[in-house]
Amino acid sequence: MNRLMRVLLGGLGLLAAGCNLENQIAVIPPAYTNELVVECYLEAGVVPRLTVTESGSYLPTTPGTGQPVITPPTGSTPSVGFILPNGTTLQLPIDVRVNLTLPGGQVMPMRFAPGFDAATRRVYTHIGTAPLAMQPGQRFALDVQDTRNHHVTGTTGVPTVVPIDSVRYSFNGPSGPDQQARFVTRWTDPGATADYYRLLLTNREGPNSAVGEYLVNDQLFNGQPYTVPTTYRLTPGDTITATLYHIEPDYFNFQQSVRGAISANGNPFGQPARIRSTVQGGLGVFTVLAADRRTLIIR
Repeated sequence: MNRLMRVLLGGLGLLAAGCNLENQIAVIPPAYTNELVVECYLEAGVVPRLTVTESGSYLPTTPGTGQPVITPPTGSTPSVGFILPNGTTLQLPIDVRVNLTLPGGQVMPMRFAPGFDAATRRVYTHIGTAPLAMQPGQRFALDVQDTRNHHVTGTTGVPTVVPIDSVRYSFNGPSGPDQQARFVTRWTDPGATADYYRLLLTNREGPNSAVGEYLVNDQLFNGQPYTVPTTYRLTPGDTITATLYHIEPDYFNFQQSVRGAISANGNPFGQPARIRSTVQGGLGVFTVLAADRRTLIIR
């Protein structure tokens, strides 16, 4: 009997011997320290709003429902229940103080006033007192503190708006039931600088009806026009809005890390992925959104 046959037979013997064996392994997760999670996007002419929650340890879904297992906060976390439109109750910490420092040094307190924005479908917990005026190059600072020694800080700058040169569409063939279109967005990158972009394509329903999202840096097209086409998956009657965000490197890295975390979540063979926050002392993002938009109806 040759060596390869001995190896194969030995392996089959091990498999057969192990068929009736079952070992229960108790996995004890490491201790987890809760952190404040902050999400704040500033826009010119818009009253600033911020969402602050508290992170918890990773929990599985409820068997048979697919819904996340939600445990109530401990007695040491002052919180209030906020009911989302889908009926889920979100626990929001109420002992959080938020201050936004404007480019001129003035401090704008943001009061606790939970709400739900139907247009963006986002929950917010704190709101400012007036719409923001901003110019490219200016900087804002954020300070978030609670009564339990959590302290989150962050700074962000105002990018220039990079305009979209054109949007267009083309079909994959002659008219018929199988006809589909692709959407093409084109813009020109500023030269002599490192630039980062997030292109969001949405359908008629609004910002949560995404049909395409792209993270792009200008390493390969610095100072040149750049074109992003979708695949052929759109149909006549679709109304597509292209929103081109010119973003800071920290926000670009944050978006990349979010994608990596989503990809790794639930993958037993993937490496754990941590969110690369743009704030210090906690988790989350604080940034200015500077965007140009174009809308086109596919006919």
